[in-house]
Amino acid sequence: MRPILEGLRQLARYPSALVGLLIIAALVGTAVFTVVTIPYGQALELWRGGEVWRMHPVNARPVWVDRIAGGDLPRTQVISSRDAAIDHEPFEGGSRVRIPLEFDYAHKGFPSELNLFLTSEFAEREPFVRLTWETPDGREFILGGRRLARDERISISQDWGLERRLGRVPHVGLFAEPGAEDVPEALPGRYRLVLDAIVFEEQATIDADLVVYGRVHGLAGTDHQRRDLMVALLWGIPVALAFGLLAAVGTTVTTLVIAAAGVWYGGWVDAVIQRLTEVNIILPLLPVLVMVGTLYSTSIWVMLGVVIALGIFSAGIKMYRAMLLPIREAPYIEAARAYGAGNARIVLRYMIPRILPVLIPTFVTLIPSFVFLEASLALLGLGDPVLPTWGKVMNDAQTQSALYHGFYYWVLSPAALLMLTGLGFAMLGFALDRVFNPRLRAM
Repeated sequence: MRPILEGLRQLARYPSALVGLLIIAALVGTAVFTVVTIPYGQALELWRGGEVWRMHPVNARPVWVDRIAGGDLPRTQVISSRDAAIDHEPFEGGSRVRIPLEFDYAHKGFPSELNLFLTSEFAEREPFVRLTWETPDGREFILGGRRLARDERISISQDWGLERRLGRVPHVGLFAEPGAEDVPEALPGRYRLVLDAIVFEEQATIDADLVVYGRVHGLAGTDHQRRDLMVALLWGIPVALAFGLLAAVGTTVTTLVIAAAGVWYGGWVDAVIQRLTEVNIILPLLPVLVMVGTLYSTSIWVMLGVVIALGIFSAGIKMYRAMLLPIREAPYIEAARAYGAGNARIVLRYMIPRILPVLIPTFVTLIPSFVFLEASLALLGLGDPVLPTWGKVMNDAQTQSALYHGFYYWVLSPAALLMLTGLGFAMLGFALDRVFNPRLRAM
């Protein structure tokens, strides 16, 4: 252990090692923060999508992208009836409820969508509601009426009759200045959606949420299912680090122990290990994983087990064997045998620790290779469908033609995190190689 501790102290001489350590520390800290603030079960539930994301826009860019570009794209506004001045006019057998949903709009661009979510409580008779849209210059648009179920979603943007009347999609036509036929411009000011509802029971209630969807959202944007990509980017860190670390530990430690056992026992044991290694070397890892994912399971833990199993008899056994052969003939090994040390003690206590300093750089640089392997499988559509990972984000972007539609953030964000992870471990690994490898120490 003393050579290892002394070598770690020498890392301060290499700025690249310090930068790599800072990157790795930031990734580990973010991973811990993510697991604590967004527990595993909650992350899976969020990634499944559904109604939890209904207030988010579809394919919205990150806010910082719009600020860098100097734009003024709108953000999502939620106007709730709980904040509105509601009027009640009772009559025999019921009452009339007037709910004005007012908001200010000051952006040059148009919103991406308009939805109205209604929740009503009643015993037998459904309420009836009539919708009217009022613009800042006094124009009114009748949006129609309907009876309400207990949970109702009115997609104003998908009202084809309204689109024909306006001559353009509703979320543009309802905000456009009058007279602008070719290139419409948004009319700034105070808008209002008025709900005139008729309820037929005293205890009946109506709650409404008007969502004016923006074109930018959060730090990472959203995808085609309205999911906040920040969830996947954050949870991709612990998944990537866990997969890379477990795969590196499993393959490296097991390979080293098997190589040391083959060197010590020799004979047919060493011969069998070498033949298995030679057969395993010619097996292509990625096609085998593709076959497993296609025919058996795409679970990330199944893939991890296959990676470790195929990595046990890797080419590293040849390298470790060449390093351990001279150690087997060392005088202190003979001394250990003389005072009665057992085979397991000699292998684990006297042989393996001698090459651990050389093993550390290899172990560190192996981690990002397994991180990229997991991302590659997910990008090919063989990733775990229930886990939010960087590769799964890029696979969704590829499926939805994100680059073709100009959603560059969808691809660049996970790709940048993958590159940053690889850079951090590579910078630390190369510095460790200089510290622990005598041939590189003087370079």
